[in-house]
Amino acid sequence: MTQPLNRRDFLQAGAMGAAALAFSRVSAAVDVKDPYLGLKMGLQSYSLREFKVEEALQQTRTLGLKYWEAYPNHVPMGSLPKHIETQKETLAKAGVTLISYGVLPFDTNENAARERFEFAKAMGIKSISADPNPDNATFDLLDKLVAEYDVAIAIHNHGPGHRYNKISDVEKVVKDRHAKIGACVDTGHFLRSDEDPVDAVHRLGARVFGVHLKDVKSLPGGQKQFKIAGEGDLKVTELLKALKGLKYQYLVAVEYEENAKNPLADIDACLRHVRECAAKVS
Repeated sequence: MTQPLNRRDFLQAGAMGAAALAFSRVSAAVDVKDPYLGLKMGLQSYSLREFKVEEALQQTRTLGLKYWEAYPNHVPMGSLPKHIETQKETLAKAGVTLISYGVLPFDTNENAARERFEFAKAMGIKSISADPNPDNATFDLLDKLVAEYDVAIAIHNHGPGHRYNKISDVEKVVKDRHAKIGACVDTGHFLRSDEDPVDAVHRLGARVFGVHLKDVKSLPGGQKQFKIAGEGDLKVTELLKALKGLKYQYLVAVEYEENAKNPLADIDACLRHVRECAAKVS
């Protein structure tokens, strides 16, 4: 059974040495049995946006994770071979695999789009979390590029008022498009939009190329509040069942945007709840 890291441990673990000690407690348990059902459980590095990349990577390993969706401040885009080599070396040294990247905008500018796909291909990224313009010309371009580079586009919903607010907004634009144009299901933002993230996974099916796992609680008066996983309305067990049923091979990225300067204890609590829910999935 995984021995959880308590909040006091993390609050006292600001130094890298303390983080390494905390990680040693996690890794022994994680190596015994995969606690995440074979899913690639990782982190959206935006959760650690207040930290430089090396420390953010170390903290990721402290949490017992080895997969990232990077946001650009941690892994800047670039085309020069030396830049790519440096980024790969930094990730490899930490033992973290970069699966996804984003969130990136896309429009009809083919040169800009190609730069993003070239970077993704060179880095070994499998999917780009994206916010493309919802017009035919943009999606015609994406049809061409996902086929050419074999990198998936995962459309990120971003809550009320966003152009991909509802599940149906994503379904509408991916219909009849290349099989590698699909969705990044942000569970928190779908909850903010009064949509069921589990329903999103079922409806989008094989077009799910990313998951941002975060929880939101509905409050009186219609307000929504981001919470630690397990304290909100997200049905984590059902979400994991749905992803397992899809034989999902892309990243499940915990994303926790609160408490930016000291988030590790809260992220650990999120992961602990995910493990508890995973243990209930047959």
